[in-house]
Amino acid sequence: MRSLYHEFTYMRYIKKLISFAWEYKKKIVKYLGIALTASLFFVVGLFIYFGRDLPSPNNVAELYIPESAKILDRTETTVLYDIYEEQKRTVVAFEDMPQHIRDATVVAEDDNFYHHLGLDFKAIARAAWQNLKGGNITQGGSTITQQFVKNSLLSPERTISRKIKEAILSVELELKYSKNEILTFYLNQVPYGSNAYGVEAAANTFLGKHAKDLTTAESAVLAALPNAPSFYSPYGNNQDALFARQHMILNKMLTFGYITEEEYQRALAEKIVFQTDFKGIQAPHFVLYIREFLENKYGAAFVQQAGLRVITTLDKTIQDIAESAVVERGVFNEANFNARNASVVVIDPKTGQILAMVGSRDYFDLENDGNVNVSTRPRQPGSSFKPFAYAAAFQKGYTPDTVVFDVQTEFNPNCAWEGTQEKDQYGLDCYHPKNYDERFVGPITFKEALAQSRNVPAVKVLYLAGLKDTLELAGNMGISTLDDPSRFGLSLVLGGGEVTLLEETAAYGIFATRGIKNTSVGILRIEDRDGNIIEEFEKDGKRVLTEDVADQINYILSENSFRAPIFGEQNSLHIDGLALAAKTGTTQEFRDAWVVGYTPSLVVGVWVGNNDNTAMINAPGVSAAAPIFRRIIQETYIEKQKELSVLKESIFYFKLPKIQEEQIFNPPDIKNTGRSVLDGDKSVTHTILHFINQNDPRGDIPSVPEQNIQYSNWERMVQVWLGKNGLLKVDLENNPIN
Repeated sequence: MRSLYHEFTYMRYIKKLISFAWEYKKKIVKYLGIALTASLFFVVGLFIYFGRDLPSPNNVAELYIPESAKILDRTETTVLYDIYEEQKRTVVAFEDMPQHIRDATVVAEDDNFYHHLGLDFKAIARAAWQNLKGGNITQGGSTITQQFVKNSLLSPERTISRKIKEAILSVELELKYSKNEILTFYLNQVPYGSNAYGVEAAANTFLGKHAKDLTTAESAVLAALPNAPSFYSPYGNNQDALFARQHMILNKMLTFGYITEEEYQRALAEKIVFQTDFKGIQAPHFVLYIREFLENKYGAAFVQQAGLRVITTLDKTIQDIAESAVVERGVFNEANFNARNASVVVIDPKTGQILAMVGSRDYFDLENDGNVNVSTRPRQPGSSFKPFAYAAAFQKGYTPDTVVFDVQTEFNPNCAWEGTQEKDQYGLDCYHPKNYDERFVGPITFKEALAQSRNVPAVKVLYLAGLKDTLELAGNMGISTLDDPSRFGLSLVLGGGEVTLLEETAAYGIFATRGIKNTSVGILRIEDRDGNIIEEFEKDGKRVLTEDVADQINYILSENSFRAPIFGEQNSLHIDGLALAAKTGTTQEFRDAWVVGYTPSLVVGVWVGNNDNTAMINAPGVSAAAPIFRRIIQETYIEKQKELSVLKESIFYFKLPKIQEEQIFNPPDIKNTGRSVLDGDKSVTHTILHFINQNDPRGDIPSVPEQNIQYSNWERMVQVWLGKNGLLKVDLENNPIN
């Protein structure tokens, strides 16, 4: 009944509206006419007003001459790269361009090109709707004609008045020239990246051939580039995205009938081989990292043409040291460990400024994906992630002297305690990790376990700290790749998640600053062609760790005696006279080798491995990555010490005093008998869960510790270990723990 009532009500309203319109039809027509006339006069007025000083489209040779952007090092003395310093452009006639490049360009940039008069109102409306739904500007409605006008006849300023001028010139251009002529103008002018303007230069730069010889697949690849030349660059990090866009273009060509199904399938199967043509570029991975940032923020056209002067944070001295260390050690690593690649990031922890970035061993080695910047690609960090779990535990009240048992342990409560099961009754994996030396040492302190990188204690620490709290801390410290807690379990602490070298290196910098996070930055200042400052570095330090928690990590990772039982007194993580803290990491089957370490003035992260995830051969972090790390630290401090003789100030400190235990560890009284296990008593005869409340280690001792889901398996194996070592005789058969 209610539905019928609503329907009847709506019909009444519609009838009233029709009746009203019929009664006042003359007035409505009159006002509509006035509105349309006013709109027409307004548009004509805009054309007259903004068209007064526009360049004439009669001669498209009268083009706006862009001015290159220069990317410099922090001293402003070295030009790392001059974006479009030398424009490569060869004009070719319409008939010398293959049909496939014309069709691919049209479907990629303006699929309604042959059916509008310079402005595509349907595309503008569609883009506006998508941007409105998305809450930000992700799509544009510019036609090929507008893009040509924008990049050729106008300056790169981004204002409303320029958009109006662009629209006016686009219509004028459409009235004067044919569609084929406009498409020819565009294909001879559009920037494809790597200094290549126009399709002929692009074909030569990227593929080593003339435009007339392009295949369908190659045409679709080139047509993908103008949308975002830096992002889609064949020499950048996003080749997967480039080929995804190529496939989209080929699919549209098939849909619009430009190619047959057979041609489509043949193009999809064709392997594209790019040739390198980056001359005069220094620190290429860093430069492209900066260029991509600039183009994402300001737009590719503005960056390519506005004459920007970009002063970066890169320290050329440290960059040269890092590149040399990666290249020279890379020869040894490849021969001895089957490790073909390496990456390095160096950061000033006091500011967050990136001082050096080596994305791969050889940027120009495309066969080994040398163009990929591994420092920004997620990789498993192995044990280099452990300090985050220990820091989370310290936040809860655990201490460097807290004792856990390093014994064989099954962490899935539904699996047999002796660690022989592979699956539980629910089909879930059992989890009984081993230490890398396949030994178990019994009771061990947190500080010893972390410094010696023992796995079983680390998993226990993560459980005690809490997976959720550890992930939250890592996120607060700048690790952005672990944002879905449902994906992770206790294996996280052994590197079960993926992080980027850049983010983990920056996060270690927070330990170096005793808890202050400084956002990673690569730019000190950007100036326009007239010297006006567009943006400038501002320090944004924020406390994310308390000083005492950071100091406990610093204490553990810098004390050589803690790691010496495993790594020896003379190891790559120790340099006499320098307050140096460091942690290694190695993933399963030696697919990744890491070292991240720091002084109060320098954070260095090193990754060694293969881009295709091929396993190395017996290549732990201390063997494959640590020598690179050590060389960078040593040579940097030597070079910076030389600078002290001529400079009054330096960002580097020397011969800092070691952090002493008594300076950082003076915990308040603990209320219960759990004090012994928290304070380092290795004579305990039970698991730590017997003495403390997992979430409140300084609180009251648990009255029923067996209620903890991990208690049974942990306690059982402690008793087994004690029995095997003659320290305690317990009849486990007649006195079961369960």
